[in-house]
Amino acid sequence: MNEDILRDLVEERWSALEAAQPSDEGRLRVAQLPVAVEHGSPLAVGIDHNGCRHVLVPITANRKVRPGIDGPVLRLRRRSLEDEDSYQTYADLACLRSDLNDLFTELCVDVVEAAERLPENPVKALHHVLDRWRALLQMQGAPLTGERLAGLFGELTVLNRLLARDPSAHRLWQGPTGHRHDFSSGRTALEIKSSTSAEGRRPRIHGLDQLDVPSDGSLSLVWLRLSRSTGSGSGIPFVELIDRALRLCDDEGSLLELLAAAGYHPSDAERYRGEGFAVAEERWYDVTSDFPGLTTGRLLAAGLPLSAMDVEYTIDLSGEAISPLTHTEVSQVVEDMLRESG
Repeated sequence: MNEDILRDLVEERWSALEAAQPSDEGRLRVAQLPVAVEHGSPLAVGIDHNGCRHVLVPITANRKVRPGIDGPVLRLRRRSLEDEDSYQTYADLACLRSDLNDLFTELCVDVVEAAERLPENPVKALHHVLDRWRALLQMQGAPLTGERLAGLFGELTVLNRLLARDPSAHRLWQGPTGHRHDFSSGRTALEIKSSTSAEGRRPRIHGLDQLDVPSDGSLSLVWLRLSRSTGSGSGIPFVELIDRALRLCDDEGSLLELLAAAGYHPSDAERYRGEGFAVAEERWYDVTSDFPGLTTGRLLAAGLPLSAMDVEYTIDLSGEAISPLTHTEVSQVVEDMLRESG
């Protein structure tokens, strides 16, 4: 079944069940899904007395369910359900926080698709999906602060502009995967530099290849001066910027993986509720042969050996010696990038 159709179906089933939650604390209201596994038993979704959402994977009596997943967000346990006509045991995965229902939907879709691919052992498919999601959500490091937070805000600002034109544009966001440029379509690349400094334009360059222009292509350096939100309505909240990207894109799962690689996890959203920035200045520069910087190509052309490693340096764009791109030229860069990615 198509993933979008399955997602809509799951949401429709839950919405219908939520219209009349069970009055008995030990009961579930259940709706079957058109995906069957071993012995022809269908998967199902459910709603409990507290309004928590469940996905139910049918299992045989001898199947074990992994222990240890017991809140505060997810709970997994064996559950037997019976009605007038049937008795069935399930691996019952429940989401205990309604504010994470959207994320749980994505997890549920993954579970259903995995069980459909492995109908002879659906609980194994369930455990595999949980392992993948756990690995994604546990790659948490220290909270984003200072330059890292401003840097990600700047990249997301550009990403949202691309997504507004093309819902698949998150695939161009290469920075979190370790690519030398933040955005790349192959021949057209963008490098985003953000600063909260009130003076100067002095981006920090990381490595000798960050300002290397793609072969037969173009590279633009995007400079953003950010000012922290004061709480009086100016600026954009950091979490709102992320929510906007998730709404615009056509593959939330892929974007969540990129965000995790960049250091942001949905479970940490509350940490950033008070964080936000306003874009005080924005300039796009065409990185040409007379653009300041050290690159592998320039060092080779000068006959210098490439023995330097872990090179970082600062360039100064504070004056007017290097003119930024016009609005029309910026639009053309964006158009070229989106066209190449299509």
